[in-house]
Amino acid sequence: MRSHSILLILILIAACNSQTAKFDGDRAFAFLKEQCELGPRYPGSPGHAALRARLIEFLQANADTVIVQDFVQIRDLVKDTLHLTNIIAAYQTQKKTIEEATGLLIGAHWDTRPRADMDEDPAKRLTPILGANDGASGVAVLMHLAELLRQYPPDRPVYLVFFDGEDDGFPGALEYYCLGSQYFAKNMPIPKPKEAIIIDMIGDANLVIPVERRSVNSNPILVRKIWGLAHARGYFQFVSQIGQEIYDDHVPLIEAGIPAINIIDFHYPDQFNNYWHTTQDTPDKCSPKSLKIVGSVLLEYIYLGK
Repeated sequence: MRSHSILLILILIAACNSQTAKFDGDRAFAFLKEQCELGPRYPGSPGHAALRARLIEFLQANADTVIVQDFVQIRDLVKDTLHLTNIIAAYQTQKKTIEEATGLLIGAHWDTRPRADMDEDPAKRLTPILGANDGASGVAVLMHLAELLRQYPPDRPVYLVFFDGEDDGFPGALEYYCLGSQYFAKNMPIPKPKEAIIIDMIGDANLVIPVERRSVNSNPILVRKIWGLAHARGYFQFVSQIGQEIYDDHVPLIEAGIPAINIIDFHYPDQFNNYWHTTQDTPDKCSPKSLKIVGSVLLEYIYLGK
């Protein structure tokens, strides 16, 4: 009887936090612009160093625990060495419920691509991209979630993971993409989460998020829950249609045995006019509304979705 009473209290607390915590799209958009004001944030750049320092300081003020996972990646293909950092913000890691602890990982990459190799203008294809959507949008959502989780503690362990080295790969060489999540998966500094959600390129003002193909194979139950929460809110930008398979930070997690999904709008802004990996990936193409849509769904899942 006592165990049922405790469980009911936990459910009521989670429901209360879900109703009280509100995701602010304008707040998240301010974080997106702040990142872009640092300039391109590819490994080795001044912007990368500045954002690393900013994220660590910000998360130390807004998380129970912050883990800084520095590592070095030697790339034989181009004969260089990257100094990379994954940053993990942990919440309620000592939390015990009636059931076994169920850790949730929500991640995004914080680096940007060092070359606009998809730009229409050949003269710009070696120019580093600003990465407003491809990089800053996911980080912006995680930063605001960090503030809300500090203010309204969840009833289970939650890990916000900022992966480095996702976007510095080369065509035909997938092993040079997603370096941060590859390293994390092989050197996990936290207990293995029960499930994971990766968000990427979710700031597009014309937001359309189909179901990424590998995600539905990895964790169909989580896909149904997330898309169901979105539709219950009237957020039909989450499209109930299986899209293409994308190699993103969820893949190394899946390979490490973590059922993971990817929330991504790959056609930015659409399949005919794509700003992906171009110099056009700037804040004016993004929207606070899109950040709010994704952030609100994630926030609701954190409190009520397990």
